[in-house]
Amino acid sequence: MKPILLTAWVLAWVASAASPAHAHAFLDHATPAVGSTVHGSPPRVELWFTQNLEPAFSTVRVFDVGNRRQDKGDAKVDPRNATLLQVSLPQLAPGRYRVKWRVLSVDTHVTEGDFTFVVAP
Repeated sequence: MKPILLTAWVLAWVASAASPAHAHAFLDHATPAVGSTVHGSPPRVELWFTQNLEPAFSTVRVFDVGNRRQDKGDAKVDPRNATLLQVSLPQLAPGRYRVKWRVLSVDTHVTEGDFTFVVAP
């Protein structure tokens, strides 16, 4: 192979092997806030992420201290804001609750996490 063709081939191979850096959808903030204490039962949990989410593959659930699911099972990405994932809640009794989320961002990366909040009387 001629040196110029070899150089061109190597450059093409390196360029095709390099992948662009993709960010993941990380939790930006939430309501109720992570680790917070709220007075009275919130009507929903809202999670804002750093990337747009794929609605069909993004979910959030809320559990009590006995690991019993407490949300209404209607988790959805907001159609007007694809970074917002929310789920409705019934009237919650005072206590500690765990929010577990798993999302797929539009760049095809999955992230998941959890946090707690407390409902005070």
